[in-house]
Amino acid sequence: MTKQATVLYDAPGPKARALYRFASVVVAVLALAIAYVVYRALDDKGQLTSAKWDPFVQADVWTTYLLPGIKGTLIAAALSIVLALILGAILGIGRLSDHRVVRIISGVIVELFRAIPVLLLIIFMYAVLAEYKIVKLDYLALTAVVVSLTLYNGSVIAEIVRSGINSLPRGQSEAAKALGMRKSQIMVTILLPQAVTTMLPALISQMVVALKDSALGYIIGYTELVRQSTQLGAAFQNYLPALMVAAVIMIILNSSLTYLATKVEKRLRSGKRKGKGPIAPPVADVAVSVPGMDLTKP
Repeated sequence: MTKQATVLYDAPGPKARALYRFASVVVAVLALAIAYVVYRALDDKGQLTSAKWDPFVQADVWTTYLLPGIKGTLIAAALSIVLALILGAILGIGRLSDHRVVRIISGVIVELFRAIPVLLLIIFMYAVLAEYKIVKLDYLALTAVVVSLTLYNGSVIAEIVRSGINSLPRGQSEAAKALGMRKSQIMVTILLPQAVTTMLPALISQMVVALKDSALGYIIGYTELVRQSTQLGAAFQNYLPALMVAAVIMIILNSSLTYLATKVEKRLRSGKRKGKGPIAPPVADVAVSVPGMDLTKP
């Protein structure tokens, strides 16, 4: 800690620094004590023995439990992300519409599904789809998860799109209107392409949220990674290693998604920088019209 005073607080004196050091030591000792208690509890239950990790070197364990769980997680996440991006773009642009009815409808949808917890939305969708038999039984859980994640994340992405477009300078849209362009043309050809690079960090974060929230399908029996890991733990009595492996897999999936989206963001930003600035036509090719005079002739 700095010994110099700042605007926010006074510089600590000798007694205060001694108190800070003592508090740090106490917290470290308590953390080590808690870690030791957890270690002893797990060791007494036999959860830290090498035998608990042996199932993960068997091919049938992966083909029976983990790989189907990874497949289910990726399918639900991929469908939810793509549909949420589409829905978010539609609702975000709808909230910027000149038509009051469109703005109100888009706003109600966004505020409604942003306010409902994802878990409650999944249970509700599952109950509705099962009650009215809208989809086949084999796709019931997947549909409930995808629809719920799409509605929630699409509503959040709508706000990201709206704020990203509003952050652009108003002079661009005003200049386009002066040229006679329709608002749909302005939105598609001018505003959205520029706003994408601004929105990408928030969009990446929301895509990671959608991937993680796919684990909530566990509550309705959807075959995803967490559910399969708990079944593996029940079969081999190794809950801790199974959940640790599931956590590592989720970290890898989220890191891969973040890396891929970041590469796309860098490519878009670099392409935008390379193409920045209009290219002026050669002077010899420019004809200036002045009454009674032809400036193109020498």
